[in-house]
Amino acid sequence: MPRIAIIDKDKCKPDKCKFLCHKVCPIVMSGSNECIQLVNNKAKIDETLCTGCGICPKKCPYKAIQIINLPEITNKPPIHQYGENGFRIFNLPIIQEKSITGIIGRNGIGKSTVINILSEIIYANFGKIKENNKIDRELYFQKLKDFFKGSVLQNYFEKLYNKEIKVSYKPQQILKISENFNGKVKNLLLNVNSEEKINEISEKLYIKEILERDIKKLSGGELQRVAIAATLLKEDSNFYVLDEISNFLDVFQRLNTSKIILEKIKDKTGLVVEHDLIVLDYLTDYIHIQYGEPGAYGILTGLKSSKKGINDYLEGYCKEENVKFRDKPIVFTKDSVKEDFKKNILTEWEDFNINKGEFKLNVEKGNIKEGEVIGIIGRNGLGKSTMIDFIAKNGFKEELNISYKPQLIPTSSNTVLEELVQFENFTNNFYKIYILEPLKIENIIEKKINQLSGGELQRYAIAKALLQDADIYLFDEPTAFLDIEDRLKISKVITSFIETKKKSAMIIDHDLIFIDYLSDRLLIFNGIPGREGRALKPLTMKKGMNLFLKDLGITFRRDENNKRPRVNKENSVKDVEQKRKGEYYYV
Repeated sequence: MPRIAIIDKDKCKPDKCKFLCHKVCPIVMSGSNECIQLVNNKAKIDETLCTGCGICPKKCPYKAIQIINLPEITNKPPIHQYGENGFRIFNLPIIQEKSITGIIGRNGIGKSTVINILSEIIYANFGKIKENNKIDRELYFQKLKDFFKGSVLQNYFEKLYNKEIKVSYKPQQILKISENFNGKVKNLLLNVNSEEKINEISEKLYIKEILERDIKKLSGGELQRVAIAATLLKEDSNFYVLDEISNFLDVFQRLNTSKIILEKIKDKTGLVVEHDLIVLDYLTDYIHIQYGEPGAYGILTGLKSSKKGINDYLEGYCKEENVKFRDKPIVFTKDSVKEDFKKNILTEWEDFNINKGEFKLNVEKGNIKEGEVIGIIGRNGLGKSTMIDFIAKNGFKEELNISYKPQLIPTSSNTVLEELVQFENFTNNFYKIYILEPLKIENIIEKKINQLSGGELQRYAIAKALLQDADIYLFDEPTAFLDIEDRLKISKVITSFIETKKKSAMIIDHDLIFIDYLSDRLLIFNGIPGREGRALKPLTMKKGMNLFLKDLGITFRRDENNKRPRVNKENSVKDVEQKRKGEYYYV
């Protein structure tokens, strides 16, 4: 069985641990000092000498080492590797012409690397990490064609080399756009297409009012839509690559953007990486599952239909490859459509108004019950964060303790441990088992808050909120920057915590599967973004989702295997039938 050794160079501290891995290695003790060496003050493991005994990963005090037995499917060298004992990718997705292929998988297993290689943004090194960085393009593409000889990818790279394939690429890191470009939005888009075409797509993506604005003054959601517009405006392209389109977008924008993408790249080819299952399901014809160990390796399964690909991912097992990549399947067993239930009311509120500059918010009277989660949904700019922030600062008429995870998470130079150890519950066994372990806080415990990635920062902030003793827990966009698995794991963590501790929660989020899974009732916002918002009283899931989905003009059905919500294709038989019945939220 092939084996790899992964060393996290940031965690490796041989000067502090006295090079402990070297001292405990049986191969080293038998006389071969080459198995583990010190190179540039970091450990280096020779994978050909390593027997996979598993001693050094267990003994390393900083959890810097992983020794991993790879699936038998990895009978070829990696297509790309990042440094000695570093992360590696073993294959690439198959591109189906005139269709949209999606890649689904966890963060840290190389999805962006894969699409960067396909887009010729980075050059694969075939695992030869010591090669000269200077690239001979002709020789490089010959190596690619040899590597994928006899497969669809050989033909793909031949066309890419001959410039028959023209790639239009929407990167994941959209915030870098404002760092690398000066000037107005319109000027950026004029580099791509004509003013007539810009006006046309700007209307559809609701960015016409920001065309004259400086690119550096855009919000994350505005930047995302500008990046998508720029990608779709490259009409001479025949291959559109979109890396995470839903970040910073609200529910309406996610679905509207998906419709525009389908419309614009009809009869062309697309590749999409996305963590919102509803968007991914709606956009794609085919799916590749990318599995592996985050930070260690990534492998893609064969091509599957969208439905089967997503269902296999949730199952954690691919029958065709006989690969199991998760211990337990993810199923949507919570009764998301139950009517009102008998629980004690924790607190009530009367109608109230919030004025914030020129923006006005009206909140209808309502209540929250013990052991209940209220999901909060609506477009951006309608006052969702304004309301929840107001509650966090002012509370309710009763003296209730409130714990609040804001949308913008404060950072500091303190470590995660220094921030969390101040709470008595940090050492409580219940909190360790049901919160800290599922959120993988141990993996980031020594990191400074201001050095955490987006997903790590989110997990830390959720843990911090739940460690506090409170009656009501407020969460503003807890799924931001998290992959699919972490989103569903967090929904289970919050749900089980609220039910077990008989607490209450109010949660703003734009991932409808997440909201569908954990909410008991819904609080819906409508109005005019940026001018006036209205928060309706909490409604049952069925009433609330029917109202919300009708406003969006979409219908949901449920997958027969795992009960996940799925968007019906517009004007499909089911879509027309459900709209005729007024059942937008199919049970």
